[in-house]
Amino acid sequence: MQHNLPLAGLTSLRVGGPAVTLIELEAGDSLPPAISAAEGPIRVLGFGTNVLVSDKGWPGTVILNRRGRIQVQGDRITADSGADWDELIRLAIDNHLWGLEFTSGIPGGVGAAVAGSIAAYGHRVSDRFVSAEVLDSSSGDIETWDSGRFNFGYRRSDLQLPENSRFVILKATFSLSHGSTGELEYGSALKAAADLGLAPDSLENRRQIILEARRRAGSLLTDQSQGPWTAGSFFKNPLVNETQVDAILSHDESGISRDQLLRQNVIHGGDRARVSAAHVLLAAGFKRGQTWDKVRLHPDHILKIENIGGATAQQIYDVVQTIVTTVKHKLDVTLEPEVRFLGEF
Repeated sequence: MQHNLPLAGLTSLRVGGPAVTLIELEAGDSLPPAISAAEGPIRVLGFGTNVLVSDKGWPGTVILNRRGRIQVQGDRITADSGADWDELIRLAIDNHLWGLEFTSGIPGGVGAAVAGSIAAYGHRVSDRFVSAEVLDSSSGDIETWDSGRFNFGYRRSDLQLPENSRFVILKATFSLSHGSTGELEYGSALKAAADLGLAPDSLENRRQIILEARRRAGSLLTDQSQGPWTAGSFFKNPLVNETQVDAILSHDESGISRDQLLRQNVIHGGDRARVSAAHVLLAAGFKRGQTWDKVRLHPDHILKIENIGGATAQQIYDVVQTIVTTVKHKLDVTLEPEVRFLGEF
């Protein structure tokens, strides 16, 4: 237990003020006793790869949850929420279990993967989810939540709702398969496979293909000892109507066609489609590599907002608000951050 420790060094963006109290779980520790010992408002922080912490810090207790066991029983894997997600993927592959390999290389913990309903290359973690043990931090009760209780959606679950902030995932169980559960269909991954000379017909090959595709997209968590620092793609792909799709295409400089734009994403029926947030930013006039003092849009991957060294959390937050406001004004499209905000801005 430490007091007034800056949280910046615990996040991939390398910004953020101190927590009044920080409790770091060590090997053999569990969350419930740590939560019982906490004072003031409580937040559980995993690997800090999808969070922007306020310069003002957190006015209560942050519990650093980066440890946990992963157990395999038949075709099921149960993991503590603090376990590393990619370690779970490696263990699944070692045990010849299919179904989660397309999420290889996504940084963060198991709890964050469930709460954030992560997905990659056309495959969703929620498709393999069975249940989770969830602690009510206000009462100390432990409940079992199934998929229905989480109400998973695109990059969301009901655990993210403000009224559910008292609930904390303790462990989660996933059901996998002894055979392939789907094909590799995304163009960027298929190109990586071709360039590597690998057929996506084995678990290990699929992992190597996905890691290469993520590397090319700037989506692998690299050496954090030097910048620039990022939380990965900052915005969710928005839902738009047909008129908004046309507006995006009329402003977009990438030369993508309507069919190409829609094929890259999931069509939701009627006149609603989910389109790439990257194309939305480009259509709104933002540029790759655009800079605001110490904050920059990645030179190749425009959805990644970077701290190029010395940025404050407030500066990053202000850039986010500038982007959201501009996109709404120019295209009438509402962008929702995928990165979570911790503290007051």
